[in-house]
Amino acid sequence: MTEEANVVFVGKKPAMSYVLACVTQFNSGKKEVVLKARGRSISHAVDIAEIVRNKFLQDVEVKKVNIGTDEITGENNEKLNVSTIEIVLGKK
Repeated sequence: MTEEANVVFVGKKPAMSYVLACVTQFNSGKKEVVLKARGRSISHAVDIAEIVRNKFLQDVEVKKVNIGTDEITGENNEKLNVSTIEIVLGKK
């Protein structure tokens, strides 16, 4: 099993899809789950982390938050900077 097995990439799906993915990971025995998002999905990832913590799994806390910037190549080969976030959720 790879190290990336406990990573949930946040996109445009409804929040409950990602909440279910996190809860499933924890229920299958994972000690940590990482939410990753870029750009406009960052606020969505924060909402998902709070829903998991407050509504579904009270024994889960935010262990670490990493923010950064990815440089991607857009249309016409221009370089674009996109903000990123990683939220590490773990069992208390």
